[in-house]
Amino acid sequence: MPGPPLIAALTAAESLPEPSFGAFFTQWSLAPLPLVLTVWAVGLYVLGLRALRRRGDRWPVGRTIAFGVGIGAFYVATSSGLAAYDTTLLSLHMVQHMVLSMVVPLALALSAPVTLALRTLPKAPRRWLLAALHSRVAKVLAFPPLAFGLYVVSPWALYFTGWYDASLESVFVHEMMHVHLVLVGSLFFWPLMGVDPLPGRVGYPFRVLLTMMTLPFHAFLGVTIMGQDTLLGGDWYPSLADGPMGAWLPDPYDDQRLAGGILWGAGDLVGLSFFAVLFAQWVRSSFSEARREDRRLDLEEARERAAAPTGGGTDPER
Repeated sequence: MPGPPLIAALTAAESLPEPSFGAFFTQWSLAPLPLVLTVWAVGLYVLGLRALRRRGDRWPVGRTIAFGVGIGAFYVATSSGLAAYDTTLLSLHMVQHMVLSMVVPLALALSAPVTLALRTLPKAPRRWLLAALHSRVAKVLAFPPLAFGLYVVSPWALYFTGWYDASLESVFVHEMMHVHLVLVGSLFFWPLMGVDPLPGRVGYPFRVLLTMMTLPFHAFLGVTIMGQDTLLGGDWYPSLADGPMGAWLPDPYDDQRLAGGILWGAGDLVGLSFFAVLFAQWVRSSFSEARREDRRLDLEEARERAAAPTGGGTDPER
């Protein structure tokens, strides 16, 4: 028999209609934690942009767009109709998982919020931020092998321990799972693809290698979930079929196989998108380095010409 937390959660979810395009817009909720985080993040970023504009400084439009995509994806994944079904269908939860762990971290990294803060904060808070960036804790967390290990191990710990069951039965654990996915994704991808001055920077070849190494791990996890003989979440999903949603809910095993396929396919697709972004950054960095080298050589040549004798003097036949 399901316990009291499970029964309460099942009761709260039992009236959801069949997922559809319309349900995506009609099942929105004002979840407190995502709403507060989104409002604060947008407010602080806008304040930074206004401070730059008052000074007459420019800020790349692409970074602002990236921030909008990142914070918008976070809010949609945690408050829209997609979030309403994340405890009803494992397949839709897996879509949410990929958005929070890959799309949101990449977009926020490209928006350079740390750089914006360093350029607009008053002196004292700026010193605090710089001290945090150069702290031992930051260097340890941004150490690429450690960040890679956390990013790879976290999904296995989520789905093959009691953590996932707890996230289904507890709203608090569920919200913390969302935050965890974004944080772990940020720890891994921010130093690799972001433009902020963060510790943990490595050369582009190693960045490409780490990014490509994530692909087989997502594929292996997806295949493992597809081949599971036991259901993730235990009795959670079969129990949902006993209520009014039983008329449209798919077989839990079929939905789990779909979820594994989403993790496999979407992981590869988004991972390849990451590779494309990283490769573009590498090429742009190479061109910038070439231009800097050309300027340095031109400057050295100009100095040599200025230091060379002019060839003047008197004509001996005069």
